[in-house]
Amino acid sequence: MNEKDCSTREISRHYSHRRGQRLPKGLEALNLDAAGIDIGATHHYVSVPEDRDKEPVQRFGCYTPQLEDMALWLKQCGIKTVVMESTGVYWMPVFRALESHGFDVQLVNPRHVKYVPGRKTDVADCQWLRQLHTFGLLRSAFVPPQHVEVMRVY
Repeated sequence: MNEKDCSTREISRHYSHRRGQRLPKGLEALNLDAAGIDIGATHHYVSVPEDRDKEPVQRFGCYTPQLEDMALWLKQCGIKTVVMESTGVYWMPVFRALESHGFDVQLVNPRHVKYVPGRKTDVADCQWLRQLHTFGLLRSAFVPPQHVEVMRVY
């Protein structure tokens, strides 16, 4: 389905249940069809709910064909909204690719989730982002529409 930069076993080895990162009971799930993406310079980790795929965390490359594979996989998993965090500019192609496929894409400030204890891997990051977004606990950053972004470049 996609060109993975590492094997499923490697992802599973890093897969953790994030000790100390439990949400309070009684929270209402607002975004059941949510995915979380940890953006990187060379690859992105994507997490979907565990019941959507045998491999709920996958790793995708940064080139356009790999971003298209990511979007197709998310569609197959029934995802409607995607949240991502990034400190650099690497989020832009992912944001626009997913937006063009009709996803509700949100960029969040990494500072809002940075100081959570126990987050050690990219896999744990994307899972934690998805979980926070599922319960509506993240606030989206302002991202101008694409036509405004083009004007900002000038």
